[in-house]
Amino acid sequence: MNTGRKVALSVALFALGIAVWEVGVRAFAIPIYILPAPSQVVTALYRGFASGLYLTHLYPTLLETVLGFLLGSTLGLVLGTGVAMSRWVEFFLYPYIVMFQALPKVALAPLIVVWFGLGLTSKVINAALIAFFPLLVNTIVGLKSADEDRLSLMRSLNASPRQIFWMLRLPNALPFVMAGLDVALIFSLIGAIVAEFVGAQKGLGMLIQSMNFNMDVSGQFSVLLILSVIGLILNRGILLVRRRVLFWDPSEKEREERERISA
Repeated sequence: MNTGRKVALSVALFALGIAVWEVGVRAFAIPIYILPAPSQVVTALYRGFASGLYLTHLYPTLLETVLGFLLGSTLGLVLGTGVAMSRWVEFFLYPYIVMFQALPKVALAPLIVVWFGLGLTSKVINAALIAFFPLLVNTIVGLKSADEDRLSLMRSLNASPRQIFWMLRLPNALPFVMAGLDVALIFSLIGAIVAEFVGAQKGLGMLIQSMNFNMDVSGQFSVLLILSVIGLILNRGILLVRRRVLFWDPSEKEREERERISA
């Protein structure tokens, strides 16, 4: 099945699901405060953007997500490199990092808000904490999974540790790092929303909480739709970056070739 048919089938199934949802809500007279119809969700979405309400809360959430992602991924890359390249760093730091990661971030979010307030800082920190670990683990695995035969060859040629890192370990780790970035970017959005649930002055998470208190279920669905679209856009963006960065990777070339053939 080529790409055009796959897209058509996907769109048809989506449209069918929406139609069944709409008809079911109307037929069974389900109250809007329990399950709104898709048409009611679209109406709430239009009103939210037309009034400027959604745009007011969208920007803070995006800013928190991006800053949290940058902070968390940078820390993950730096510490992951240190753990992978130094036994001393691994011995002293990695157990504590694992212990910290075992703590549920939802439980930490209220403390972070208490310590850093309702503003931007607490949201960025919470997003960074959730985005941090995927990069850390993937960086460690990628740097440590370099082929032993190639390592032995470079050492036999008197390559320095720096040369081995830049010419072998880092290129080998890049696919792992890009996979970690994909996960971390979505996690940073989740972290920002969780922090906004706990306490915020603006943001889509705070807006969902406010709508929940007011029993505005159609509004909540519309905000969830916005978050889903944001997640999809972020995922597509990372995929484009991955293709540019890993143009030399055989597995990436094979995937692009399969997509070209199926199209």
